[in-house]
Amino acid sequence: MRTTVGIIGGGPAGLLLARLLHRAGVDCVVLEARTRAYAEHRQRAGMLEQGTVDALRACGAAGRLDAEGLVHGGIELRFDRERHHIDFPALTGGRTVTIYAQTEIVKDLIALQLADGPPLLFEAEALAVEAPETSAPRVRFRHEGRERTLDCDWVVGCDGSHGVARDAFPAGAVRTYTHDHPYSWLGIMADVAPSCDELIYARGEGGFALHSMRSPTVSRLYLQVPPDTDLGDWPDDRIWDELAARFAVDADWTLERGPVTAKSLTSMRGHVHEPLRHGRLLLAGDAAHIVPPTGAKGLNLAVSDVRLLARAFLALHRTGSEELLDRYSRECLARVWQATRFSHEMTRMLHTHPDGDPFEDRLQLARLRRIASSRDAAAELAANYTGLPLER
Repeated sequence: MRTTVGIIGGGPAGLLLARLLHRAGVDCVVLEARTRAYAEHRQRAGMLEQGTVDALRACGAAGRLDAEGLVHGGIELRFDRERHHIDFPALTGGRTVTIYAQTEIVKDLIALQLADGPPLLFEAEALAVEAPETSAPRVRFRHEGRERTLDCDWVVGCDGSHGVARDAFPAGAVRTYTHDHPYSWLGIMADVAPSCDELIYARGEGGFALHSMRSPTVSRLYLQVPPDTDLGDWPDDRIWDELAARFAVDADWTLERGPVTAKSLTSMRGHVHEPLRHGRLLLAGDAAHIVPPTGAKGLNLAVSDVRLLARAFLALHRTGSEELLDRYSRECLARVWQATRFSHEMTRMLHTHPDGDPFEDRLQLARLRRIASSRDAAAELAANYTGLPLER
C-alpha cells in the first residue's frame, strides 16, 4: 500500500486527522488495531472545549453533536459545604463547553470515514515504524492474517501511550516527563438523571468527587480513592453514600441514586514526550502526552494536536513548504505544557492529600476561596477550562 500520510490509530485523534486531511485533498490511510465494535465502545472522556466543537463542525462531523450534545455555561465548585458557580460565558466572552461522549465522536467519524473518506483498516495491528528519518518511512502491520507494509511520505502516531510509534524515536533523542499522583478515581456510570445542570467539582472531607453526565438520563460520577483500591470493596450503596457525603452542602440539594451499570478505576498521572517529531514521524494525542482527567484536557489536547498537524499538511500540500511541520513539535508542546499545568493545579487543589498534611489542606482551601471571590482568578480558570486559542 502507498499513501501520503499513514495514520496509526483509529481513535478520535487519528480519525479526525484523516477527516481533515481528506477534506483538504491530502490522501491518507488509517490503521486501527482493534475491531470496529471495540473502537466504537471504548469509554473515555465526554467534555468538549469550544475549539473541539468548532473543529468537529468545520469537518462535517457535528450533526449528532449539535442535536444531542449538552451545552454547559459553567461548572460548580463545592467546598466547606458551599456552592460556587463559575460562569464561563461571562468570564470568557461567550465560550462554553459541551458534554458529548468520546464514544459518540468515534462513531460519527467512523461512519463518515467509511461512507466518504480515505481507507480505514480495522484489526490492522501496527508492528513497527521503519526508516522514519528518511524521505520514505513505512509502517509494517498485520492485517487479515499476514504482514503488510504501508509506504508513506509521513507517518503520524495516534496509537496511544502503549503504541509502536513512540518506540521508533531514538532513545538518546527523547526526554519524557512523568508525574504520578498518590490517588486514583473510582468512576461509575448510572442509569439515573443527573442531579445537576452542570458539572460539580467537590472537595469534601473524605476527598474529591465529580458529578458529570453522559445524557439527560445517564450520570457519570467519580470518587477519589487510593491507587490500590479493589473495586470489590466498593458495593453500590457504599459508593452512593460516599458521593452524597462529599457533595453535601448547607442548601436544599439531593444526590439522585440509580442502578450502577459500570465501574472503573483510573490512575492519575501526567506524561509528556519530547520532542513530538523524529524525521517524518510525528506524534499526536495520548502517544504524545497524558494528563490527569481533572481538567478534562485529554481529548481536547488530541484535537488541538491534529488541528495543528492538518494545518501543516495543508500548507505542505498547497505550497510545498515544511515550515509548519518544522514548528509542530515546539508549538504543540507549548500548548501541552499549559494544559498539563492547568490539569496538575486543578488536581492538587481539589484532592485531599493521603498523608493528611494540614498545611497543604489550608492552601487548597485558600486557592478555592480565591477563585470563588475573585473575578480575575475565576476568569483564569474559565479560560483554561474552555480551551486556550489555537496558536497561529
